[in-house]
Amino acid sequence: MIGTIISFIVYLFLSIGVFFILLAGVGLLRFPDVYTRLHAGTKCTTFGSIFLILSVVILGLKTWYLGNTDGSVLAIHSFIALVAILLTNPTGAHAIARAAHRSGVTPVGAVVDHLKEKETGKIVKMKTEADTLEEN
Repeated sequence: MIGTIISFIVYLFLSIGVFFILLAGVGLLRFPDVYTRLHAGTKCTTFGSIFLILSVVILGLKTWYLGNTDGSVLAIHSFIALVAILLTNPTGAHAIARAAHRSGVTPVGAVVDHLKEKETGKIVKMKTEADTLEEN
C-alpha cells in the first residue's frame, strides 16, 4: 500500500517536472527577445528540475528504507545537485541578462529603462513602435 502511494507521488513529480521542462522549451521558441526567453528558460527549468530531482530523492529514500544502501547515496547526490541548480541557474541568467543589456539589446515593448537611469542619472524613455510610426 505505501509502495503504491510512493510510486504515485514519484510519477506525479516526474510528470510535473517534465511538463515544466517542456513549457520552458515552448517559451524559448515563442517569446520575442532574449530577456523573456531567458525568463522562461530559467524559471521553468529550475521549477521542473526541482520536481524531477524530488522524485529521484523520494525513490532513493524508498530504496534505502527497503534495505538497499545505494538509495541513500542516490538521494544525497540528487539533493546536492538540486542545491547546485538552485544556486547557479538564477546567477547565470542574471549574468546573461546583464551582458545583453550592456551590449545594447533592448527588451521588446519596453517603455522605460530603469537600469540605464541608474547608470546615466537621467530618465531614459525608449522608443516604441508607435513613436517610430509617428516620426514617419
